[in-house]
Amino acid sequence: MSAFVSAIIVAAGGSTRMGISDSKQFIPLLGKPAISYTLSAFQKCALISEIVVVSRAQDINRIFELSQSEGFDKVSAVVEGGPCRAASVKNGMLAADAQAEYLAIHDGARPLITTDEITAVVEAAFETGAATVGTAVTDTIKIADENSYIVNTPDRAALRAVQTPQVFEKELYTFAINDADSLDSVTDDCSLIEKMGGEVLIVEGSFENIKLTTPIDVLIAESILSKRQQK
Repeated sequence: MSAFVSAIIVAAGGSTRMGISDSKQFIPLLGKPAISYTLSAFQKCALISEIVVVSRAQDINRIFELSQSEGFDKVSAVVEGGPCRAASVKNGMLAADAQAEYLAIHDGARPLITTDEITAVVEAAFETGAATVGTAVTDTIKIADENSYIVNTPDRAALRAVQTPQVFEKELYTFAINDADSLDSVTDDCSLIEKMGGEVLIVEGSFENIKLTTPIDVLIAESILSKRQQK
């Protein structure tokens, strides 16, 4: 199947837990900005037609310059984010090409995503209308009350840690985000589809597809990238 797929790279968040003043998208990983690895994976994916980056206002020119210097010619727009993650995604969606049929939404701070993983989840969305990358949960998860006492233990076999990209038919996602009562508490795009009764397929991903959130994540990311370069 061939369809126009717009990748929406959400890179508008702050870096509070990282403890830095600069955007974490520009944290150097083996000498290159983190977002460079993210954009490279989507640039190389044959199923991605264009890339729209959503960033903080002060980062727009830097991302444009990076895209030009690295030859990321699929980057068609860099737009300012909104007051919350879902609003930022909506800004990216509105900036996408009018002929877009699918949206592949990805966290800019997940620089270890691979082109093969992007391809697999996009192909799954072609079949189902909505798909996400995810992994099995290896820890035992507890549900606690407001006083931090354990309430119960869900069956680990049924749990999944959902990552990005999350890929949706554009019409489906547009309806879901416009139908949402509020976007402030939405931290996961799949939940918008779930709330309207839709189904989202989970495609098995990699434990390496981590999100840069705290300083230890930078050390882990560089270690993984170093191993990849040695292959």
